[in-house]
Amino acid sequence: MTSVLTFTNVSVRRSAKSILSHITWAVEEGERWVILGPNGAGKTTVVQLAAARMYPSSGTVDVLGERLGRVDIAELRTRVGLASSALADRINPSERALDVVRTAAWGMTGRWREEYEDFDTERAQALLEMFGVGEFAARRFGTLSSGERKRVQVARSLMSDPELLILDEPASGLDLGGRETLLRALSELARDPMAPITVLVTHHVEEIPPAFTHGLLLRDGAVVAAGPLPEVMTAARLSEAFGLPLAVTADSGRYTARAV
Repeated sequence: MTSVLTFTNVSVRRSAKSILSHITWAVEEGERWVILGPNGAGKTTVVQLAAARMYPSSGTVDVLGERLGRVDIAELRTRVGLASSALADRINPSERALDVVRTAAWGMTGRWREEYEDFDTERAQALLEMFGVGEFAARRFGTLSSGERKRVQVARSLMSDPELLILDEPASGLDLGGRETLLRALSELARDPMAPITVLVTHHVEEIPPAFTHGLLLRDGAVVAAGPLPEVMTAARLSEAFGLPLAVTADSGRYTARAV
C-alpha cells in the first residue's frame, strides 16, 4: 500500500511545553481515519501538521509523498482539502455561501478578480446540495447558523478535488438533524473508492461516520492506540484516552460511549 500521510517520531514543542511527543503514525491509500482524544490531547496540532500548516520541532512528516521542509508548501496545500475553525475565521462573512465554496478552486477565501466557468458553479452547487445546504447558496456566510456554516466549510474542502481531506470537528455546533445529514454524506463519501483519503477529528465517538475504517487515540500529546476501528474503539482504550471508565457499544457502524 502507498502511504498518504506519514509521521515518524514527530514531536512539537512550544517554549518548554511539549505539545506532541514522539508520534509515529501512517495513513495508507483507501483508509478513512478518525482522530479522538480529550481537550489538550494534541489533535489540532496533528491536523496542522497533516495539512502542511505547521512544521514539527523534530521528526519528519510526509504528506502525499512530499516531506515538510523540502517541498513548495503553497503547491502542496492545494492538494489537501481542509475544513477547520481557523480557516473559517478567514472567510469574509459577506461572501455568499456559493462563493465560499467556489473560491476554493483558486485556493482563496474570498472573491477578487478571478473568473469561474459554469463547471465551477455547478460543482460548488452540487457540493452544497450534498451536505444539505444547497438552498443557502445565495445567502451571506455570516447570516448562516453555526451548523450551516460548518456544512458549507465541508463542501468547500472538496471543491478542489483534493487527494487528502482533513476535517477538524466538522460536526461541532450541529443540531441532531444537521449532524445526521453530515454523517450520512461523509459515510457515502467514505464508501466511494475515488474519494480522497479522509482524516476526521472529533471529541465524540457518536460523530464517527459509518464506513470509516481506522482510529487514532491521543492523550497528552502521545498515541494511546492506532489501527482498525474495532481494535481501537474498545472500552479499555477509550477509558485510557479519556481518563475515566467508559462503556462502549457499536451498532451498524455507529459508536456510543458512556461513563460507568
